[in-house]
Amino acid sequence: MKTSLKTELPLLLIVAVPFVYLALQWNQLPQEVPMHWNARGEIDRWGSKSELWLIPFLTTVLVYLIFLVVPAIDPKNKIEEMGVKYTQLKYIVTACMAALAVVIIHMSGTSGEVSPAPLLAVIGLLFILLGNYFKTVRPNYFIGLRTPWTLESPEIWDKTHRLGGVVWFVGGLLMVIAAAFLSGQALISVFIGISAVVITVPLVYSYLLYRKQKQT
Repeated sequence: MKTSLKTELPLLLIVAVPFVYLALQWNQLPQEVPMHWNARGEIDRWGSKSELWLIPFLTTVLVYLIFLVVPAIDPKNKIEEMGVKYTQLKYIVTACMAALAVVIIHMSGTSGEVSPAPLLAVIGLLFILLGNYFKTVRPNYFIGLRTPWTLESPEIWDKTHRLGGVVWFVGGLLMVIAAAFLSGQALISVFIGISAVVITVPLVYSYLLYRKQKQT
């Protein structure tokens, strides 16, 4: 998959967003900032504000670099065949990671208790976008709901991604709604419950399809 500065420039601008945001906030930040919060939104670790530069590197930059490398190491060139669909996925995930980094940096500028709602809302949005995207994903080793059974059969792959896409979309929507109306431990519990469902349902469904296929 060919890349050039012209094709990658929009993505690089997205990658730069959290760095620019942190630079703009830098002088307003104290020398020690919150680095971690518990489920109740209470600060349980402080650190130097210089540590905040790690956040965009470990989210946006890392994800972007993975997307650059994956086509080169794909053994069967399935990623190459995805063409524009792969580019769309790069934009979806990179933009969500940039938003996630901005939210975390913004939270670090707050010295009191904070709500995890904005963070979980961004994750919910990512689930929505990926759920909508899943129906377009063809079998490959890197992207999608990759279980031993979806990789075994193109038919199982397609059926699992159709169902999984709906489950992830609905799950993400419920996460966003929960982030808007719930708080504290209730929000965390709902988020964990939804995450368990969207992960488990496609996994179990692909296995049941595999068993049914073997019996016919």
